[in-house]
Amino acid sequence: MTKPKPNPRGDIWPADARLLLLLTALWSVVGLLILASASWWSAQQELGDGLYYVKRQALWLLMGWCLLLIVVRWPLRQWLRLSAIGMLAGLALLVLTIFFGVTINGASRWLLIGPVQIQPSELIKPLVVLQAAVLFSNWHRHRMVQRLFWTGVFTVVLGLILRQPNLSTATLLGLLLWLMAFTAGLPLGLLMGIAGLGLAAGVASLVVNAYQFQRIIAFLNPWSDPMGSGYQLIQSILAIGSGGMSGAGFALSSQKLHHLPFHTTDFIFAIYAEELGFIGCLFLLCFLLVFAFLGLRVAHASLDQRSRLVASGATILLVGQAILNMAVATGVMPATGLPFPLFSYGGSAVLSCLITAGLLIRANLERTKKS
Repeated sequence: MTKPKPNPRGDIWPADARLLLLLTALWSVVGLLILASASWWSAQQELGDGLYYVKRQALWLLMGWCLLLIVVRWPLRQWLRLSAIGMLAGLALLVLTIFFGVTINGASRWLLIGPVQIQPSELIKPLVVLQAAVLFSNWHRHRMVQRLFWTGVFTVVLGLILRQPNLSTATLLGLLLWLMAFTAGLPLGLLMGIAGLGLAAGVASLVVNAYQFQRIIAFLNPWSDPMGSGYQLIQSILAIGSGGMSGAGFALSSQKLHHLPFHTTDFIFAIYAEELGFIGCLFLLCFLLVFAFLGLRVAHASLDQRSRLVASGATILLVGQAILNMAVATGVMPATGLPFPLFSYGGSAVLSCLITAGLLIRANLERTKKS
């Protein structure tokens, strides 16, 4: 066993880092193609430009890859130092969303900054990973006031996201924080108590927001209201089922022709399944499994607790969100409005995903075990 060597500048990339970069690039390209297939008809009919969504997504991907390369070049400790400022800035944007947010489909999740529309609840995701790694890696060394302050910040962030309302993102970030705390070895009693509070907050959100409760009812029995609350799920299941073994063929989906709502965002996986079939879905699952394996291997190989938590959190965020999106589209979970990473249309989500992928790669460039 040779002594591990730090790689602060990333001059010599480990194999896992190269593979993760390659897989992220493949994910980006395939995602853009799937979006092109899912969006061209509706974009042509509604906007007169079949490439409307693709061109804008390509610009966001370009910006996202620039940010990924910047994240990869800087030492992780620099990003960890900036995470506190970033979290507080993200918190401020969430507060601004309450007063100046753009409301779409009954939810105020977006801010309009000049000609650009951003979604703070997406942009804050990699910042949560970083600051959670800072907090949980030295939990027992932090003073009580520091623990309470950052726990309170996380709680307020989740509360503001719930208020938008955005139960899906709040749930995802809550699970992310809980799993990172569990990975860091926080007391199990404390974790169980936090899980109970999170569950109570979720139930309260369902009680306050009637449409979220309707989604639960539709999930349990979508056929009870096939033209109302169950319509989305029924159309998604029909799209997936009609794909069969090999699919209808690329760009040949029929459900995207005004049958399946949100087919370019939350339910884009249903279009993917319809066009590429069971075989295509199997390839996608294998891809996510390989990505998760590499991410967790990076976490296991990290000698620094903060790097380990960043790698774990980034992997959970990227792969976990994809699995949850697929579960919703197939009717395994209630509809939550969670985009598929790098497939669904949305600039803020693209930036968030690529920054998160950059953090995962950077964690592997810090210090790794070598046999």
